[in-house]
Amino acid sequence: MNISQAVVLRIRQLCSDKGISPNLLSRRSGLPSGTLKSILNGESKNPGIIAIKKLCDGFGLSLSEFFDSPLFQSRENPPL
Repeated sequence: MNISQAVVLRIRQLCSDKGISPNLLSRRSGLPSGTLKSILNGESKNPGIIAIKKLCDGFGLSLSEFFDSPLFQSRENPPL
């Protein structure tokens, strides 16, 4: 799994854990729904740190909390 795939899985995991739909996350974060859909559908191969920070704000998390997941600790993805 690469970093982009891990980001998508983490977003989906957090949405599920927090009971937040992608549309609600888009509104909370200020990230356009089209941009979020592009990330979630894998069309955006390299979501930028600004987009990820906005999503973190929508979840009420810090960047550190977002990346504190086993998804980002695989051999293919060295620790951040």
